[in-house]
Amino acid sequence: QRIMKVNETSVLAAGGDIADFQFLQEVITQKQIDEDCRDDGFTLKPKALHSWLTRVLYNRRSKFDPLWNIFLVGGIEGDEPYLGYVNLQGTAFTETLLATGLGGEMALPVMRRAMEKKGGLLNKEEAREVMLQCIRLGYLRDCRGWPKFHLAVVTKEGCEVEGPLMIDSEWGYADAVKGYE
Repeated sequence: QRIMKVNETSVLAAGGDIADFQFLQEVITQKQIDEDCRDDGFTLKPKALHSWLTRVLYNRRSKFDPLWNIFLVGGIEGDEPYLGYVNLQGTAFTETLLATGLGGEMALPVMRRAMEKKGGLLNKEEAREVMLQCIRLGYLRDCRGWPKFHLAVVTKEGCEVEGPLMIDSEWGYADAVKGYE
């Protein structure tokens, strides 16, 4: 699983090396436990998590021992949605739509088209449909794709990670393809 629910306002998604993600996952979990133990009414917000990740990744890169990951931080800060990107060099930015790897090439245009068609942000159901379309598109086009995936949903009521879910794909037409035996 490459999606982590940090708390009720933040989720973290990772691409790249799974061992490096698991290392940071343990550090973030301990950071959240420490935050909960303080019981001072403050929680780790998505903007703070994003900023902290940029510093950690930049620091590791500067030591010539980078964490080979790309992270997406999502959450609700105040009443506003937050979505941030950090890569292994510590390069960071925020955007309304984000994707990594092959998703950046194939899924972003689909998501942009859906937003342009509506004329603004999508609601939860519309966003889910577009995401499922993007995930299916990525799976069908990537030779290393896997049909199981997780989906994170962040609302003002909290965060949840759904899954593992399966991609609905039909490969029956493959029987008719000849000449590749």
